[in-house]
Amino acid sequence: MTTGKPRVVLGVGAGIAAYKVCELLRRLTESGHDVRVVPTADALRFVGEPTWAALSGHPVSPDVWDGVAGVPHVRLGQTADLVFVAPATADLLARAAHGLADDLLTNTLLTARCPVVFAPAMHTEMWEHPATRDNVATLRARGAIVVEPASGRLTGADTGPGRLPDPAELFEVARRVLARGDRERGESARDLAGRHVVVSAGGTREAIDPVRFIGNRSSGLQGYALARTAVARGARVTVVAANVALPDPAGARVVPVGSAEEMRTAVLEAAGDADAVVMAAAVADFRPAAYRGSKIKKTPDGEPEPIALVKNPDILAEIGEHRRPGQVIVGFAAETDDVLANGRAKLARKRSDLLVVNQVGERLGFGTPDNAAVVLGADGSRTDVPRGAKEELADTVWDLVAARLKPRS
Repeated sequence: MTTGKPRVVLGVGAGIAAYKVCELLRRLTESGHDVRVVPTADALRFVGEPTWAALSGHPVSPDVWDGVAGVPHVRLGQTADLVFVAPATADLLARAAHGLADDLLTNTLLTARCPVVFAPAMHTEMWEHPATRDNVATLRARGAIVVEPASGRLTGADTGPGRLPDPAELFEVARRVLARGDRERGESARDLAGRHVVVSAGGTREAIDPVRFIGNRSSGLQGYALARTAVARGARVTVVAANVALPDPAGARVVPVGSAEEMRTAVLEAAGDADAVVMAAAVADFRPAAYRGSKIKKTPDGEPEPIALVKNPDILAEIGEHRRPGQVIVGFAAETDDVLANGRAKLARKRSDLLVVNQVGERLGFGTPDNAAVVLGADGSRTDVPRGAKEELADTVWDLVAARLKPRS
């Protein structure tokens, strides 16, 4: 029976992280999605069938022989708007990559013609094994989105990459992939597949003494929206995050930094093989000339001591000057007045392909869930983005980037 709701098949692999997927299922159903849970047989050793059935409102079975009159091994994949597999174990990735069809989930993967997302979770050694890396590359080459696992505490005392990302962030991936699928069909919905993109986010802090710093109000929301939308479009994403107090975007590798110098080092390293670099972070133009090793005290008359400043490196201009062939560079300009005039001057000075110009101020731009901007192109183009969710601005930026990327050989 057709419900009119977006139809999601939630595949569950046999990993300890299966318990986290209950939260992902709850978020999907409560936001109006019709979810059919398809676990592997061993996944039910971790979370039982009654739990999945109660949370989804549908019967649950891993067996192709249950309800065989309805041909579920074909129908589920054919009618789904999204297939989302979490946790995707090393075994499940291998079976999917090699086209095996020995249970209901792998049959569904073979019949699906909608976007397919895998959220791997396993021990670090398994994730980094050449066999797993080859299977991931195969799935990505076929158009599947395989999000990068998070780093952190694993089963037992192990720590490293292989942890299932936060369910709230996995839900954002599902939501963005579905939104993208409604807007674009086929390969255009995953137009960044096989690409590596670097996004800077947040605001740098330049230390004055052990307790004070020069900083700004950037929260990192726009940079993280850029990261989420790039993951949903199939990209491998590196985020260089300066002082961001937000959950890591699922599927992105996050490199935390503090100062402009630290950001410069991290961005230049990540940009070495990147197809596109988007500098959404608010980088301080100046830093104290000297760091005080102890807290600065008031002078006897109560007047503050002057703080000498020196220029910080211009990361965007440096990347623009030393870009590798075919690399697309995007800058951001947060302005308070003469927005377009200042933006055009910055675009020429920074040697960027695109510059996202937005007005900032009290409750405007920084720390808000919405944004409005004008995207200026080095080719003379102008794209106006009306106020809306930061994900919408992010999608517009990636539309413009994708149009400028050279076809892969």
